[in-house]
Amino acid sequence: MTHHSLTLIVLAGGLGSRFGGNKQIADIPGLNSTIMELSIRDAVQVGVTQAVIIINANIRAEFEARILPRLPKSLEVILVNQEITAIPEKYLSLAKERQKPWGTGHALLCAKPYVKNPAIVITADDYYGASSFKIIAEHFKRSNDWAMVGYPIVDTLSTQGGVNRGVCSIDEQQHLIDVVEYLDIKLEQDILLGNNSLGERQSIAQEALGSMSFWGITDDLFMVLEKGFVQFLENTDNGVTKEYYLPNQIQLAIKDYNQTVAVYTAQEPWYGVTYKAELDAIACTLRQLRLGLNE
Repeated sequence: MTHHSLTLIVLAGGLGSRFGGNKQIADIPGLNSTIMELSIRDAVQVGVTQAVIIINANIRAEFEARILPRLPKSLEVILVNQEITAIPEKYLSLAKERQKPWGTGHALLCAKPYVKNPAIVITADDYYGASSFKIIAEHFKRSNDWAMVGYPIVDTLSTQGGVNRGVCSIDEQQHLIDVVEYLDIKLEQDILLGNNSLGERQSIAQEALGSMSFWGITDDLFMVLEKGFVQFLENTDNGVTKEYYLPNQIQLAIKDYNQTVAVYTAQEPWYGVTYKAELDAIACTLRQLRLGLNE
């Protein structure tokens, strides 16, 4: 196996149900490129030499035909199907009843056999900006701690409705304490409000950072994910719909293994696509951003 100093892991296995179709492989109008390809190019610029892309088997043929030929030739690309049955044998009965993948924690676990070095983990349908890749690449030159790039929540709101975000708590050393999920976040009379896990409407600090799933990890995380996944399968009364989320497992590593996760603030905006209507809206922005980069 080739030695890589930095890997990009792209989580593209979700089904994009709200989007209606496979948003991971939808071309951005006018750019002849998916959002994921823009991220891959940004990652290659900062020294990534391997991309492990976790996909849904349904899109594999189209991905290989249309997107693979467009990726940088210097990159080792590994496509991994996120199979519902990729779980420890004694739990296979749970998989039989399941319709959709097990969630981001499981998707990342599928990359385990291929990743032996620090890695940047992203989701396929989020645009993070070139500077975020640079931040994490620089971080790993001086540290083996995990890291994340957080985005000011006020900059990630949608005009289409409330958004769900993982709100980060950070200590004085700029290390992550936890990520707490808030639903239906929006500005009301200039106050940022969201529903906490009990369904109570709460105010969120104006400067709060949101986790948009941009992580820097080392392969130690896979051990945490394996242990946690068995616990998840053991304790989830209904394994059929619940998902195994990555942020919860990172939190577990902080709490149980004293893992340090450095938090950096993003230097440019995040753009995400939940609804199809948003793809056309951000296409214009992304075209200006990318064509300005003299691609």
